[in-house]
Parts: sequence; C-alpha cells; structure tokens
Amino acid sequence: MTQFWMICAALLLVALAFVVLPLWRSRVRNNDVARDAANLAIFRDQIAEMDADLANGLLTEELYEQGKRELQARLLDEVKSSQADGLTQGDPHRKLAIGLVVVIPLLALGLYGVVGNQNAFLPQVTHAAADGFGAIRSEAALEELQKKLAQEPANAEGWLLLARSLVELEKYPEAVGAFKKLVELVPNESPVWADYADAQAMANGQSLVGEPTKMLDKALAIDPANPKALALSGSAAMERGDYPAAIRHWENLLKQMPKDSEDAKMVEGGVQQAREFLKLSKSGKAPMMAAPQQPEKIVSDGKERITGTITLGDVVKANASPEDTLFVVARAVPGPKMPLAIIRKQVKDLPLKFTLDDSMAMSSEMKLSNFDQVVVIARVSKSGTAMLQAGDLEGMSQPLKPGSKDVNVTINNIVQQGAK
Repeated sequence: MTQFWMICAALLLVALAFVVLPLWRSRVRNNDVARDAANLAIFRDQIAEMDADLANGLLTEELYEQGKRELQARLLDEVKSSQADGLTQGDPHRKLAIGLVVVIPLLALGLYGVVGNQNAFLPQVTHAAADGFGAIRSEAALEELQKKLAQEPANAEGWLLLARSLVELEKYPEAVGAFKKLVELVPNESPVWADYADAQAMANGQSLVGEPTKMLDKALAIDPANPKALALSGSAAMERGDYPAAIRHWENLLKQMPKDSEDAKMVEGGVQQAREFLKLSKSGKAPMMAAPQQPEKIVSDGKERITGTITLGDVVKANASPEDTLFVVARAVPGPKMPLAIIRKQVKDLPLKFTLDDSMAMSSEMKLSNFDQVVVIARVSKSGTAMLQAGDLEGMSQPLKPGSKDVNVTINNIVQQGAK
C-alpha cells in the first residue's frame, strides 16, 4: 500500500510540474513598455519642435526652458504611474500556479475517494486456481491459501474461499473448521450460517439434526427469507418428525420460486409428503415430533441398491469442462421430487460407475426402499449447485425399480431454461 501511494505522489508531482512551472516562469505581458516608448517618442518630438521654434525666434529662452521642464515632469509622472500599476497588479500567472498546487492534489484525492477501490491494495488471498464460482480445486493452491490464512487470520474472504473449496473437495470436517473461524469474523451473515449447517450435516453423515439445526435457526433469525436455510430447515424438520415446521419452511421457500420451475415442483413434492406424514402422525400410525437425540444412521440391506454407469454424450462434450460438478440423483416416480439418494462428483470422473442405496438418504422416510419406482438423473452443473440452470447438461434413465443393476445413463441434453 505504501508503494502505491508513493507512485501516486510521484505521478502527481510530474503532472504539477507540467502545469505549474510554465505558469510560474511566465510574466504578465502588458503594454507598459510600449506606452513608455511612445511617451518618450512624443517627448522627443515636442522637444524638437520647441528647439525649432526657439531657433526661429518663435519662443523666448525663458518660455523654452519652462516648456521643457513641463515636458520632463509629465514624462516622469507617466513612468511612475506605470510602475505603480505594475506593483499593484502583481503577477496573476504565479497566483494561479500557487492555487493549482493546492487544488490539484485535493481534487485527485477526492476523486479517488469517490470512484477508487480503497481496499484494492489491502492484503488479499491469492485466488489462483479458483473457478468462477468461488472454489479452489487445486491442492497446491489450497495449501497456499491455508498458509496465507495462517499469516492473516482475520481475512474473512479467505476463510470463505477455503470453506467453500473444502466442501467442493468433500473434505467436510475440515470445511466445518473453516466455517467456525468464518462465523467468528462475520457472525451476522445468513448465507454463511446456512453453508456452515450444510457442511456440518455432511460431516455428521448427512444428518441435519442437532448442531446443523441450531445453525439454520441462526441463519433464519438473520434473514427469514434465506432460500438455502429454508430448504435445509424443512429437511431438518422432516428428519426429526416435525412435519408442521417442514411444511412452514418449504411453503415460505415456494413463495420465492416461479411456480413452473423444476425446483418449485421438487419443493411442492416435499410439502405434499410432509402433509401425508402429518396425517399419519395424527392418526397414530406414525410418531410426531420423534426427534432422536443422536443423528439417525440409515443402514442399507442392499436389496434396494441401484448400480450402473454414467457417461457423457459426444454431442455435449464440448459444453463440459473437467472441473464441472456432476450430480447423480435417484428420485421417486411418481412422488415427491426430493432426492432419495445423491452422489456428487466431477466431469473428470466420467465415465462413472455409481451405486445408490438407502445409506445416502437424508431421512428414513425419503429413501429408495420406500418407493416402487424411481428414475436416476445425472446432471452436470455449470454453477456447482444442485439448482437447475440454463446451460446445465442432463441425462435421465427410464423408470425402474429399486434394486436394478447395470443402469446406463447418458448425459446428452442441454438444459435450455432453468429456475428463473
């Protein structure tokens, strides 16, 4: 930062030199000299006329001397008046030069304060190898970022980049540590608390019960309309059996979504499922508010397991880059649009041998073995998020039964319109 200001000062001095020095060296060019020369010429002409009149006898010696003295006195008065005017007027060019020395630096500083980036030269985290969505995928760059943060522990931007990068690399326990440091620096950011809860849930075996729920409560206390916090809070409520809370959160989320969007249909399916479970709980067929003290671990017996291969079609290969995020999702048909099992990889992992089973479910109610027919969807997300967007690449299987083997899904469609 000091070097930046030194460069600015040097450039400012050069600019002042070009403007001020010519003004300082200049002089007022008025007609004083020309006027004095004219007066002197007139004086000489008048003396010459008087000399001629004296020689021709038109003037006496006494009148000649008197006229000569009057001419000399008049000439002296003219010279004194000219000098006095010069002293009174001063040199306006030098005054202007002095004014510019003061005004130009003040204007430059004021303009920089308005349009300049005053934080541009503060210590920043190197974003080398970071993608366009705020995540680092290079291990070398990640180590460099961690070293940087060891020297600058108050760099909130750096901790956010580290946390998101660790989530992308599926290093959830480490991501939780980064988010813990981040919320100490910026405790009033709702999106940060929502991301923190998501990472904590992934580290806890995909369970939102317990600490993740408390983090989501903080996110909604700061911003009741935070979409991610509402979505995850609904899932957390479903997981602990609080179906009215799940309905409330998801209905609030639906208010922010276009009615015909794919995401709105998924959330509507979740609301419908929550209402069905609420009816069962009231009839005594299912417990209500059955919140476990410890996160429920869903065990797969293998009968529902779906295996297969995901490939990238030749027609869309040019639209995918190796670092793009790949989602493989199982979804009920018909039924709620919420994922029953999900895998997150990258395009560079294709072709991908996948396995989907109950152990990947977010709750015991929303797992593969609870449904008769499902579809497997493979989506390349350009944004790195699960939300469908224009430009994403997608492929889908035919409806199949849980337990199907050797399912082949080819990603060969470009999404033309996503959630708006």
